[in-house]
Amino acid sequence: MVDKRFSEMTEYELKQEIAKLREKAKKAEQMGMINEFAVLERKAAMAESYLLDPNDFDKGEIYRIKNEPSQYFKIDYLRGYFAWGYRLNGEKIEALPISLLEKVN
Repeated sequence: MVDKRFSEMTEYELKQEIAKLREKAKKAEQMGMINEFAVLERKAAMAESYLLDPNDFDKGEIYRIKNEPSQYFKIDYLRGYFAWGYRLNGEKIEALPISLLEKVN
């Protein structure tokens, strides 16, 4: 079977892939393979982004970074399913998958 890009997958295929990646990440964490765990978690977050609509995220808005409760991110611009911008109190521009961002109430 040829691997598909996330952009080529259906919603069902994306959900299956996310579940598979999360299971592999869990096993890697249990085995103490922290780097492998981090890579698999980021890959799952990227896949989750393809289930969201980038138009729901606004340039100039501030979002909380999931799993990092005290970290906030201001979007400068969006490119595909990635938000480019700065962490508050951060100095370098970075890209985050939109699935890692949540609205601040």
